[in-house]
Amino acid sequence: MSERKPSPFKTLFEADVATLIQAADDVYQIRFKNRAANAYLVRGSKRTIMIDVGLSTNYPSLVACLNHLGITPEMIDMVVLSHEHLDHIGAAYHFHGSAYIAAHRLAANKIMLRDDFSMLRKMFNEPNVPIDIDIWLEEGNLIDLGNFRLNVMYTPGHTSACISLFDQDKGLLFAADTLMPGGVMGGVFGSGSIADYIQSLERLKGLNSKILLSGHGRLSDTPQDDVRIALQRSHALLEDTAQLFDALDARSNFEPIMQSVRDLNKLDD
Repeated sequence: MSERKPSPFKTLFEADVATLIQAADDVYQIRFKNRAANAYLVRGSKRTIMIDVGLSTNYPSLVACLNHLGITPEMIDMVVLSHEHLDHIGAAYHFHGSAYIAAHRLAANKIMLRDDFSMLRKMFNEPNVPIDIDIWLEEGNLIDLGNFRLNVMYTPGHTSACISLFDQDKGLLFAADTLMPGGVMGGVFGSGSIADYIQSLERLKGLNSKILLSGHGRLSDTPQDDVRIALQRSHALLEDTAQLFDALDARSNFEPIMQSVRDLNKLDD
């Protein structure tokens, strides 16, 4: 049995709920030990940002990790939300008034309207607290931190609103739930699409990424292997999905659905 390769990433601090790990110079992963997604701190020469912040209940542990680095929440200039799921964004409201909150426009719309189904509020039992989005991001936006230049990539599939951030010079890929170490996929939820997922992975495959900083799990220094495996798995899932719909005989099920729509429309006549 082969030994697992030692992690090249240094653990700086460990608490009951969270672990602080250095991913690169001035880049840190806050990895929570419960259902919350990873949070990332990027300390730039001009401004400092966080990418995702985890669940609201984890906020004290998040602050403890920041304090270990000599950072207070008031020193964060921007919080970038990768998509609308509350395990990634639940603690964002704690930064209101001190940091700009940014998300892709599709995620921003769901978050601002408190679309509980899309945000998975019931799954994570998060408080129904408004999260205000100050900046609506689009494909091609650049987040310039001085010594980091993060390009916004629209990478739907997990949901319709997912973004990834990529620093081309440093090879840092913040892929949230689109790609995880070992080629693990984040699943296809609600507005997501396996076809969009594949297209997004193909885009990530074309990057010269060196470190994968994902929404869950460990850091990875083999992102090219990770995306190759994820593509194989997503194509297999696409084939399985096609077989499932064949088994359900979609044509025979489609007419009752359309009749229900027609019946509902008659109510307006």
